[in-house]
Amino acid sequence: MKLSKRLKAAADLVNKDCRLADIGCDHGYVPVYLVKDNRISHALACDINIGPLSSCRRLVEQEGLSDFIECRLSDGLQNVTADEADDILIAGMGGELIADILSKCDFVKNKHLVLNPMTHPEITRKWLYDNGFDLNNDLIVADGAHHYIVLDAVYTGVKNEHSTEDYYLGSIKDFSDKEYFYHLLNYLENKSKGGGDYSQVISAIEKKL
Repeated sequence: MKLSKRLKAAADLVNKDCRLADIGCDHGYVPVYLVKDNRISHALACDINIGPLSSCRRLVEQEGLSDFIECRLSDGLQNVTADEADDILIAGMGGELIADILSKCDFVKNKHLVLNPMTHPEITRKWLYDNGFDLNNDLIVADGAHHYIVLDAVYTGVKNEHSTEDYYLGSIKDFSDKEYFYHLLNYLENKSKGGGDYSQVISAIEKKL
């Protein structure tokens, strides 16, 4: 099972030997990859749509993994219980939707979160910071013509003051992907024309470049 660079980066952040809940599993590539690689013991592959879930189920059956991966229809985490998963993976959704899914689940504070917001990662980071989570990794992943954020977080209960700069740059340590940051600069400069003050973020990015 070969994953895209984006999904491989997310899969690599999942804790070994955990029980995984993959929310918005699409075709189920990540749980299949992790089980076949002996990285995890069990997975719930969840999706809100029957079509992708059916594709996931076909792949699981084809790979002979029905005893290890359960495919389940679920709107976010609504059909998952607290004792069924240790790690929660949400990949391939917008940052707003990820934050919304997390906000509707009362047990996410007890879980290790692996998140891949396709748009507006600043909204996901803000929700995490506002709700007492700390970011372990905050990665920029170049995959084809696109650049993605992949991060993992754990609950600490600490809610420090955070700035707009924190929301956009998070815990990113590798600033070598110039293309990502030039795109982000252009985005923030356009938003500034609409009246928002993003000068501190823009200045921080320019210093890194």
